[in-house]
Amino acid sequence: MFLSRLFSRRPLSALTEQEVLALAIASEEDDGRIYLAYADALRPNYPNSAAVFDEMAQEEDVHRQRLIDLHIRRFGTRIPLIRREHVRGFPDRKPDWLVASMPIEQARRQAEAMEETAQRFYEQAAAITTDAETRKLLGDLAMAERSHQSLAQRLVEQHATGDAADEEKQMEKRQFLLTYVQPGLAGLMDGSVSTLAPIFAAAFATQDTWQTFLVGLSASVGAGISMGFTEAAHDDGKLSGRGSPVKRGLASGIMTALGGLGHALPYLIPSFWTATVIATIVVFFELWAIAFIQNRYMETPFFRAVFQVVLGGGLVLAAGILIGNA
Repeated sequence: MFLSRLFSRRPLSALTEQEVLALAIASEEDDGRIYLAYADALRPNYPNSAAVFDEMAQEEDVHRQRLIDLHIRRFGTRIPLIRREHVRGFPDRKPDWLVASMPIEQARRQAEAMEETAQRFYEQAAAITTDAETRKLLGDLAMAERSHQSLAQRLVEQHATGDAADEEKQMEKRQFLLTYVQPGLAGLMDGSVSTLAPIFAAAFATQDTWQTFLVGLSASVGAGISMGFTEAAHDDGKLSGRGSPVKRGLASGIMTALGGLGHALPYLIPSFWTATVIATIVVFFELWAIAFIQNRYMETPFFRAVFQVVLGGGLVLAAGILIGNA
């Protein structure tokens, strides 16, 4: 299937001038729709950057209309169906559902890459065109794409500068915290602390490292699945602005499982006391990591975070050991 599609594509040099114009029209239409998809995805949280992509879409529409007018003058009103996927070497565009989930900086970089592709296309198309009017238009469009600064960059400077740019950066940081850091931190805390008691209780009750590992593995994976589904089902993110429930659920579930596995994995070591000492050291680093993340991203005073996490974790660890020795 892939090979048949690859070899069925035609090189740009094999297209007629009518097909070149038709391809340029289709490409401008596609790029305009993509820029509007960027704008719609960014508008709720980044209105200034959405304005950037709205203007880019308008620019593409102007290019499209100039190309259509030329096609009508030269070849009439019926435009052949030819798209970028029919031409060898023409980069594909991402579908809307991928565009909508793209981070803002990646969207801007993608827009600049699209402009570079359009510039190269117009330069090559102009080189194989013999009609003077067509060649002039394609050359003009290549020059428009090859301006000293890309349209994306110029419009970013126009719309997303000063306070607006700072506001968007703060909004992006807040979105990252709400979507990834907050649920991930909650998962790490739950996985690290809630599994302490069953793992260490099983360790001291059985002094069998393999059985202890199985208890830790089941507790960690089970907690990860539970936390992941709870986070994903708790809030769809539309009213709270916390972002995709799937992303939050994955962040919470994965970090919960990792938090428990950190002190379960040492029990793969056959020696009980060696495994227990290493697991205790791992717990110490887990609790300090939680305190660091709270201080770094959630702006919790470091010593207060340490006191809360270490005290809570220590109490759960002590409970597990006491129950295991009962």
